[in-house]
Amino acid sequence: MLKTGIETYRDVQRTTLTGRELEASVLVKAAHLLKECRDRWDEPDRTERLDNALRYNQRLWSLFQAELSRPDHPMPKKLREDLLSLSLFIDKRTFEIMASPSPEKIDILININLNIAAGLSTKNTHQR
Repeated sequence: MLKTGIETYRDVQRTTLTGRELEASVLVKAAHLLKECRDRWDEPDRTERLDNALRYNQRLWSLFQAELSRPDHPMPKKLREDLLSLSLFIDKRTFEIMASPSPEKIDILININLNIAAGLSTKNTHQR
């Protein structure tokens, strides 16, 4: 099967991104999936869309948790601890949304993802 231009671009982008750029990229993707859920809340496929977005975000943050929990992780300990605490909040909010969905509860997840992604992008700019 032939790939479309956008699929080829995404494949190249995935293979050329640095670690921080990739992290920022997937955080932005998660934020957009969540934002789409919030913005299209009244559409019939809301439950499926919300489930997919929450699961994607949760898998992403679970990967961050696993990485940040490594004793040999190079990030400063205090920053790792702060991000791990933030990830626990994200877990808690995700379960709250699953138990009692409402569009307002999604905003904090969107904002956290976008702010962390912006911080990662800023660090990339300063490191070049």
